[in-house]
Amino acid sequence: MSRVAKNPVALPAGVEATIAGSEIVVKGALGTLQRSIHPSVTVVREGASLVVKPIDGADNANALSGTTRAVINNMVTGVSKGFERKLNLVGVGYRAQAQGDKLNLSLGFSHPVVHQMPAGVKVETPTQTEIIIKGVDKQQVGQVAAEVRAYRAPEPYKGKGVRYSDEVVVIKETKKK
Repeated sequence: MSRVAKNPVALPAGVEATIAGSEIVVKGALGTLQRSIHPSVTVVREGASLVVKPIDGADNANALSGTTRAVINNMVTGVSKGFERKLNLVGVGYRAQAQGDKLNLSLGFSHPVVHQMPAGVKVETPTQTEIIIKGVDKQQVGQVAAEVRAYRAPEPYKGKGVRYSDEVVVIKETKKK
């Protein structure tokens, strides 16, 4: 059995988990998340925790049990604390402005870039060069952050572009004569 799956997922106060067949629904203070469970894995509630067990004889059951446990743990964390991803804009004239569920970006193109936020994801801009993306679904928050970063990824010579706040861009040396 996967070493990750051996650890039970603790349910903090205020978080409810409902298992119905191959569906799991986790409700918390920040929202509700729903996910289907692979048939090679079973999820059992034991007291105030959830235990993921592989079904014997099923292909990839051990790997899927660890993955399922990690996904369920992220669901519980998301509905109780939430997830956020910070982006920084590096470059002269690069600006961001949040307007409701839209993010307006000025990234050196001849036109402004407007990114529509999906349902369940919120965006804030504390300063013109900082973007904070928040939500309950870790995968969705990461995907939106990757889409925003893809508009102008950091280039290797000056480091200009949209980068994650914890990202380190290795600057290349320019060509010498």
